[in-house]
Amino acid sequence: MAPVSLHGCLAPAKLNLFLHVTGRRTDGYHLLQTVFQMLDHGDALDFDLRTDEQIVRTTGIPGVPAEQDLIVRALRLLQGVYEQRHGRLPPGIDVAIHKILPMGGGLGGGSSDAATALMAANYLWQAGLTCAELMALALPLGADVPFFIFGETAFAEGVGEDLQPVAGPDVWFVVIEPGVAVPTPAIFSAAGLTRNTKAVTISDFSRHLTASMGLTGFGRNDLQAVAVELFPEVAKALDWLAGYGDARMTGSGACVFCAFASEAEADQVLVEMTGKWQGWKARSLKQHPLKSRLHNGCVVE
Repeated sequence: MAPVSLHGCLAPAKLNLFLHVTGRRTDGYHLLQTVFQMLDHGDALDFDLRTDEQIVRTTGIPGVPAEQDLIVRALRLLQGVYEQRHGRLPPGIDVAIHKILPMGGGLGGGSSDAATALMAANYLWQAGLTCAELMALALPLGADVPFFIFGETAFAEGVGEDLQPVAGPDVWFVVIEPGVAVPTPAIFSAAGLTRNTKAVTISDFSRHLTASMGLTGFGRNDLQAVAVELFPEVAKALDWLAGYGDARMTGSGACVFCAFASEAEADQVLVEMTGKWQGWKARSLKQHPLKSRLHNGCVVE
């Protein structure tokens, strides 16, 4: 019997363990190098097939109308591909989202939600798209979306779409939410942003990871200097967390993080942070949870 629902689907947060801006294309897009690391912490989504053909977000998200939501846009793109291949539209889907990741935090929340929706719908509709096809479909929605479909720790280049698997650290992270949303365009358009960091290789990252016993510390986030200048709240959180290790910002901000070898160390930092900021701990994930739950989340190439 064909599945009609899929509940409790984790849309994991991601961290940029480093983020270098190495150049800028003629179309204005920035050339990046980064390592994307997923966490066992994120939004949760529920999917239920409908008897009509509508895509309906059944829960509201403040400031994000359904028509602008990446989840809805992603599912409509997949609907269109399904119609082209099968000559008819698939059943509609009700989507309930349990949102816990902050917007404008650099954790990839919206992108992760969209990727989870694409993998879930590909399964529920039996649409038959490969992971490569889903990633190509997702790219216009944002450079982070294909990564979550890729579904494992990745060394990324280009605008973030050129992905290669890489071993990441097996650690615990403490993440602080400074309480401010950082608009990505403001960071990338800032006059003070450097765009000439020397390119690194996967081997450079991997050698450092081995030498550091699995803790992060490689490279830097080139967007961080701009963000702390524009948003003092980010600077304050970074300064405080730096007392415990190599603290840095993820993505274009605003969230900041630090890696720890044990859960006990992470717990102690959270205790000492009480009353200062919203914060949480999470462990690194090697693979997207839907990859195993849905037998790779797509048709294997």
